[in-house]
Amino acid sequence: MALGTDYPRQDCGVARALELVGERWTLLVLRDCFLGVRRFSDFQAHLDISRGVLAQRLDALVSSGLLVRVGNGHPSYVLTDAGLGLWPVLHSLARWGDEQTTGGRLRRTWHHAGCGELARDGRCRSCGETPGPADVETRPGPAADPGLRDDPVSQALRLPRRLLEPLPLR
Repeated sequence: MALGTDYPRQDCGVARALELVGERWTLLVLRDCFLGVRRFSDFQAHLDISRGVLAQRLDALVSSGLLVRVGNGHPSYVLTDAGLGLWPVLHSLARWGDEQTTGGRLRRTWHHAGCGELARDGRCRSCGETPGPADVETRPGPAADPGLRDDPVSQALRLPRRLLEPLPLR
């Protein structure tokens, strides 16, 4: 019997959020969207996810209003305003994950574009502002392992880049 994906007896915002983003792979798909991945084949190559599971996750994210499908034939997937609202959560989760697994050495660093590095809470250490994702630049951090993956998406993500800008793969 398959596990359910809802929490009908939980009166809690965390439970409602998990109904939308709590399935395996979903947060990684959203992370890749922030990093500029837009095409089905690029998600698949970067995540090593099956076509069927990826199609289900993308369809669910579109249905829930977190992504929009743009174009015909080979569509792109773009974060909606609701999806963009997940940026503070994903940033904090990524930082927390590095703190727990690499002794605080970051696999990826996050910077207020043209200003300073972001603290775990998303504020710029230099100016104190909390920039939105369009004003955030990311770079590989000291704990990054460039030998781990050699797919084109991973190679493109080794360069400093602004979030939300489409990867220059095509």
